[in-house]
Amino acid sequence: MFDLDNTLHHASHEIFPAINRGMTQYIIDRLGVDIDEANRLRTGYTQRYGATLLGLIRHHQIDASEFLHLVHTFTDLSSMVRAERGLARLLNRLPGRKIVLTNGPSVYAHAVLAELGIARLFERVIAIEDMQVRGMWRAKPDAGMLRRAMHRADVRLSDAILVEDTRGHLKRYKRMGIRTVWITGHLPAVRNASDSGFLRSAARGRPHYVDLKIRSIQKLSTASQTLVGPRRR
Repeated sequence: MFDLDNTLHHASHEIFPAINRGMTQYIIDRLGVDIDEANRLRTGYTQRYGATLLGLIRHHQIDASEFLHLVHTFTDLSSMVRAERGLARLLNRLPGRKIVLTNGPSVYAHAVLAELGIARLFERVIAIEDMQVRGMWRAKPDAGMLRRAMHRADVRLSDAILVEDTRGHLKRYKRMGIRTVWITGHLPAVRNASDSGFLRSAARGRPHYVDLKIRSIQKLSTASQTLVGPRRR
């Protein structure tokens, strides 16, 4: 299983900043708050629920379809997408079935995969619309959502490997028996709280819940046989 943004492509280059601006403006327009409060809600809901959308639905009853469309629609997506060279070839080398698991909307996910030229390599895309349970919206790292999604895909958790840039998602899903790969090459630098004049890497160390830490899909290609190991019965 592959996350999409900052995993299969460099979303932090242009797409994430554009999405964040769109979300903030949507909150300002719909809730009538200033930019500081809008940014606080956007980041706070992501940290609390896994996606800004879930907090806006729960606390402000916004129109989910409208929100997803407005903040994930770009007039020139092709100029915004960045990825490592030979991505399709590298993915094609990897053994096993391939699924995209993203908190982004379906139309956006398919558009990005098409721009990357890798859509044909994935048997399915599980987007945030597909994560709903009895009409209730869910998102990574919800455990029940993943169990249901894997059941529908006929995938045993013990056979699954999640390649993801967000450590919190990996930590939650490692507890379920999934093998975890932390991909760090597209992570942005962050401000050092102890020295505001410097930036530091957001990818320091390897947490205990990460089975493999890599910078790129190329590195995953060379390490995949070790990670997969013997098939579990």
